[in-house]
Amino acid sequence: MQRVFILGGSGGIGTALARSLVADGHRVFLAGRNATGVSSLAAELGMPWAIVEGTDPDAVDASADTAASELGGLTGIACCVGSLLLKPAHLTTTAEWRATLSANLDSAFGCVRAAGRLMKTDGGSVVLVSSAAARIGLANHEAIAAAKAGIIGLVLSAAATYARQRIRFNAVAPGLTRTPLTKGLVASELAEKASIGMHPLGRLGEPEEVAAAIAWLLDPRQGFVTAQVIGVDGGLADVKAR
Repeated sequence: MQRVFILGGSGGIGTALARSLVADGHRVFLAGRNATGVSSLAAELGMPWAIVEGTDPDAVDASADTAASELGGLTGIACCVGSLLLKPAHLTTTAEWRATLSANLDSAFGCVRAAGRLMKTDGGSVVLVSSAAARIGLANHEAIAAAKAGIIGLVLSAAATYARQRIRFNAVAPGLTRTPLTKGLVASELAEKASIGMHPLGRLGEPEEVAAAIAWLLDPRQGFVTAQVIGVDGGLADVKAR
C-alpha cells in the first residue's frame, strides 16, 4: 500500500490523483490552501488533510511531517500546485512574476526538501508538475514557462542528489488540461477551438489522464525510472500540428 502526500490536493489534477490512488487501495494525505475543497475531498475519501500555504516551503515541510505521522511514513509525494499567467514579459508586473515563481517553484522545492528528509531511509517517489510550455516556445508564456522549466531543473538535480537514498524524482509536463484553473482559457467557443488546434491529437487533456501518469511514476514498480519528464500533452511539445 502506498502512502502519498499530495500538495494541491483539491485542484483538478490533485483531486483526480487522490481519487485514483484511494480507489486502488492506497492512502493519501491531502494538503492545500482551499479549506472547503480539501476538507470536502478528504471527507469523501475518508483521508486526513491539512490547510497549508504551498508558497511557504517551511509550511510544506511541516505539513509533510504531519502526513508522515498520520500515514505511518511516506512512500510518495506529489506536488500538484500550480498557477497560470499568460502575458508577454513587457506586460507582466514584478509582483506577477514573483507570484508565478513562488506558486510553482517554492511549493515544488518544499516537497523536494521534505522528501530528502522523510524518505532518506526507505526511499520513495516524488512527482512534480511542469508544463509543455517549458519544453516548447509558446507566445505570452514567459513567466509560467520559466517557472515550469525551473521545475525540470529541480527534478534533474534532486534525482542526482538523492539517487543513493533510492528517492526517485520525475515530472509530468501537461498540455492544456480541463481543470478549474484553465476554465477561463476555453470560456468561449473560439478560444476553445484555438486551444484544441494547438494539440496534434485534436483535443484538450483531462485531469484523470495527467493523474494516471503521476500515479504510474509514484508506483514502486517503476523503481528504475528517475530524472524523467513525461509529456502528457497530446503531442503539443514534440509534434507539429497540421
